[in-house]
Amino acid sequence: MHSAYYYYTPFLHFFFHIILSSASASGFSYFRMTIDFDEQSPFEGYETQEKKVHIDEKEVLLLNGGFLVPHTNSFGHTFRDYDVESERQEGVENFYKNNHINQTCDFVKKMREVYGKLNRVEMSIWECCELLNDVVDESDPDLDEPQIEHLLQTAEAIRKDYPDEDWLHLTGLIHDLGKVLLLPSFGGLPQWAVVGDTFPVGCAFDESIVHHKYFKENPDYNNPAYNTKYGVYSEGCGLKNVMMSWGHDDYMYLVAKENKTTLPSAALFIIRYHSFYALHRSGAYKHLMNKEDVENLKWLQIFNKYDLYSKSKVRVDLEKVKPYYLSLINKYFPAKLKW
Repeated sequence: MHSAYYYYTPFLHFFFHIILSSASASGFSYFRMTIDFDEQSPFEGYETQEKKVHIDEKEVLLLNGGFLVPHTNSFGHTFRDYDVESERQEGVENFYKNNHINQTCDFVKKMREVYGKLNRVEMSIWECCELLNDVVDESDPDLDEPQIEHLLQTAEAIRKDYPDEDWLHLTGLIHDLGKVLLLPSFGGLPQWAVVGDTFPVGCAFDESIVHHKYFKENPDYNNPAYNTKYGVYSEGCGLKNVMMSWGHDDYMYLVAKENKTTLPSAALFIIRYHSFYALHRSGAYKHLMNKEDVENLKWLQIFNKYDLYSKSKVRVDLEKVKPYYLSLINKYFPAKLKW
């Protein structure tokens, strides 16, 4: 058994994390202290020619690293608590009502056709990051800050625990860039068509999906072609062959893939499925996965902790970290991308 104590001093900018543990089998006790200073991580990189990233199964269990998972979000509630009563939660539930009613197979096909052309603008990754200063995710019960803050918090938290996996740092920075779909220049799509948890369309809506009750008003819910376990899919068909509800995840995946990014397949998997909580949190839809999906899911489960729990009111020093992330963008993406 063990107990943990956390001390923070804003004047010295570091955490003391003391874990007192006892090992009954060996008959002794010990303690461990981790001091996490607020300074830049090393720049050691991941080889650009690597296309796949493998991780030992045991590593998935070693998620704590130096990252301290908070007990409450920036509003003082537990993370992803969709039942707590608050003004923001009421808006979140209304969002999911619209999302679940309108995300149909026909709608997803239309959006993929329209936005898959990538004919709206040409700009760099960093230019897109700056656009997110004007975006707030109404589906998120844990944060009401501009999205650029969340991206930097995620990337920097990953960077501290995985200093050598620079592809993962960059994935943290860009994973939500598809939220530019909310902006007028990108069509000004409604929030329900851009953010929130994603899920497959073309098969039954799993009951683990948040606010599942609203799917009953979705036209696909009673369609016999779509409302069975497999629907239009087959066992082990691979998630790349499954249509997901339309949003920022799928859009950014298309942008990265079609602009020939050299990020590994695990990065593209994270970008496309990081909002697919029914899979990586509840274990639903695994019957549609293939072997590559199983391998990449391990990295997504690592990533998810940082995506979810790094959200806070603490700002990242943008000018301090910007040169590092610009170097990663130059490494893995062309100077200008089609969006």
